[in-house]
Amino acid sequence: MPAAWNRSSFDEAVAQAAASLGQGGVPVGSALDIGGRLVASGHNERVQLGDPIAHGEMSCLRKAGRQRSYRDAVLYTTLAPCAMCAGTVVQFRIPTVVVGEAATFPGELDWLRERGVEVVVLDDPRCVELMERFQREYPAVWAEDIGEV
Repeated sequence: MPAAWNRSSFDEAVAQAAASLGQGGVPVGSALDIGGRLVASGHNERVQLGDPIAHGEMSCLRKAGRQRSYRDAVLYTTLAPCAMCAGTVVQFRIPTVVVGEAATFPGELDWLRERGVEVVVLDDPRCVELMERFQREYPAVWAEDIGEV
């Protein structure tokens, strides 16, 4: 685990993912912790808002607002970040990403690591269950979310 690991921030990301699924959305939740303090959390809102870039990580970062620096930040996310979200992590030099799971979607973990981001994958069964349920119940929305339509 990274030194800045904060179970309550990760649990908030999981709660956000469950909230999104409860709204018929993609169950990806995220939380931003800076200096050991939860700054913001959010979840994927593509379905709910009709916004193609409202992924969980983007929703969280939008709610966090402008930050002068992300040097002491940890971004928690329930699913391995896609290319768009990984690019945002690199753009703002977020040093650590804690991922709930990468089994249902591999994301861009190697790309993040190649750019110096510390990536920790927890293999959290709650995250796997949420995503597997969503993929079963909403396969067309999942295909749309990852650009496979």
